[in-house]
Amino acid sequence: MNTRELVNYLQGLAENNNRAWFVMNKPSYDILRAEFTELVGRVIAATAKFDPAVAGQDAKKALFRINRDMRFSKDKSPYKSHFSAIIAPAGKKDPGSHYYFHIDQAGKLLVAGGCYMPPPDVLLKIRRRIAAEPAAFKRMVGNKAMTDYYGGAFSDEAKLARPPKGFDADTPNLEFVKQKSFIMVREMPVKSMTTEKLLAEVQGGFKASLPLVKWLRETVAAPVAGS
Repeated sequence: MNTRELVNYLQGLAENNNRAWFVMNKPSYDILRAEFTELVGRVIAATAKFDPAVAGQDAKKALFRINRDMRFSKDKSPYKSHFSAIIAPAGKKDPGSHYYFHIDQAGKLLVAGGCYMPPPDVLLKIRRRIAAEPAAFKRMVGNKAMTDYYGGAFSDEAKLARPPKGFDADTPNLEFVKQKSFIMVREMPVKSMTTEKLLAEVQGGFKASLPLVKWLRETVAAPVAGS
């Protein structure tokens, strides 16, 4: 994976986010996309060594499209300025837990593990388990490998200011219950990273998030109380 060429391409795309530029530079895009797909395939194989649930995932299906969904956005730029992929047992539609990484136009590698903005039914199951098993949850998020790599904090994107419906102000772990995403994220410069270094960094981040990923997977798979 030629990270320098990828970042240069993404910088150009960010500065010229239009179809004409994209079409003119399509040969570069195709080469870089193929290299990124190969990297994703290697990441899947490496991840499956400690999380067999993701074994056999299709690297091409794990990649996100470069086209942006502009239907509900004020930003009408047609293309994303990053290459990204998600790895989960059920692929992109997995509702409960996933591994994610991307490389962006700023030359940053982002590595993440957890659950980003789950659907309402999944979100409720996660919140209920956090409140019902406060000590076990605290132990899980305090896992040393995970806190060493990610710093031990969830992304606060869209976090509620007040307790969600059905939860009181004295609910155990209320600050965690207020979350709408349960994902840990780390960013770092990708400059000068060889393919092997990039692979090792992503694999290391995914492995560090394994306690959270497994906890989420178990939570989503558990039957709804009373069913």
